[in-house]
Amino acid sequence: MHFGLFGRLVPIGLLCIVALTGVQAEDWPEIYGKGRTGVWNEQNILRQFPAEGLKISWRAPIGPGYSGPAVAGGKVFITDYQKREGGGAERVICLDEQTGTTLWTYENPAANYGKFAYNSGPRSTPTVDGDRVYVLGAAGDLYCLGTTDGALRWKLNLPGKYQAKIPSWGYAASPLVYGDLLITPAGGANGRLVGLNKLTGEEVWRALPVLSDLAYTSPITVRAGGVDQLIYWVPGEVASLDPQTGKVYWQVPFEGVNGCATPTLDADRLIVTNFFKGSALIKLAGDKPGAKLVWKGNGENENKTEGLHGLMCRPVLKGDYLYGICSYGQFRCLKAATGERVWESIEPTRENKRWANAFIVRNGDLYLLNNDRGELILADLQPDGYHEVSRTKLLNPTSGGAGTRELGKVNWVIPAYANGHIVIRNDEEIIRASLTK
Repeated sequence: MHFGLFGRLVPIGLLCIVALTGVQAEDWPEIYGKGRTGVWNEQNILRQFPAEGLKISWRAPIGPGYSGPAVAGGKVFITDYQKREGGGAERVICLDEQTGTTLWTYENPAANYGKFAYNSGPRSTPTVDGDRVYVLGAAGDLYCLGTTDGALRWKLNLPGKYQAKIPSWGYAASPLVYGDLLITPAGGANGRLVGLNKLTGEEVWRALPVLSDLAYTSPITVRAGGVDQLIYWVPGEVASLDPQTGKVYWQVPFEGVNGCATPTLDADRLIVTNFFKGSALIKLAGDKPGAKLVWKGNGENENKTEGLHGLMCRPVLKGDYLYGICSYGQFRCLKAATGERVWESIEPTRENKRWANAFIVRNGDLYLLNNDRGELILADLQPDGYHEVSRTKLLNPTSGGAGTRELGKVNWVIPAYANGHIVIRNDEEIIRASLTK
């Protein structure tokens, strides 16, 4: 016997089970996991996929959308769009994590999907915080719902409140919870970013003028220079703010458009990337909030690329090297110190086509890549070349807008990795597949 768990007498065996569960079980409550690190910490994950494919725990029908799932508290949260006569409805769906059974659905029949490109469905990953889930719809409707029953806590239309133009590809950023605040891109006068009371939706602060079309990147918070910093990149600059007040700490100019990838931080190195102008590495100061540009890409356009012109793929930093997907499906390795290209491979995407893509998440010493062909890849990223360990098919790509692609459709979805499984969707179904040994 042992005294633990707040002083109660607990069998040692139970403590062992709790400890093991703590190691193995890990939710995925927001885009790129808790803290938006893009790291999945679970152990004993498959290092070779079965020849017959992964074991599918369940499949559930779903409508169109590019949004990834969030997994928390035994529930899966996902969004879609249901086209109906005279319009349609944007939906938030809550599923039981173990069975895929629908627990509740929230519908917004007023979502206007006629004003932007790729308007087949929402693209923002839900953000779960305790008993609330926050969802930003493609037309700028921001919802706060109860996780238990889907009851609407509050709702805000960002274009209406901030006199903002809906971005060309719709709202795509995933809202960020920081303490008592919900932080989201908004648009409009001096409202590129806004901090809202997460319980009421009331504005606490707004910051940064909109210099151009609102970006599609999601904000992150990091600890650097002795303080928490809110990092956000839009065409024109990378900015750091006090997440509590919206006060600007620093701004580094960086031009470019068509940026969808969430910024990446490794120690004091920050990477941002976009389609036309390439990537930039920014070094954060250690003694106070501050930053300086180390290098940035100098490609003339997305066709003449020496560096990394990423659109959707969030690059990863590993030691002295940077890895990511370039503008036409090239998986590239760059020297992190200079941005000089080391090698490239077309193997992860298998297509040298515009916007061919894969999303990258680290697990231990290997990396999981889900490409837009509906495949999951396990790879070892090294400066001497691309080393593929295993590959398996997950689901069929069903989304349009891909141009002349080999399979005709794509799957541009950031999955959730949670509790030994991957959860991912296309325009027809959402699945949960086991990744445990």
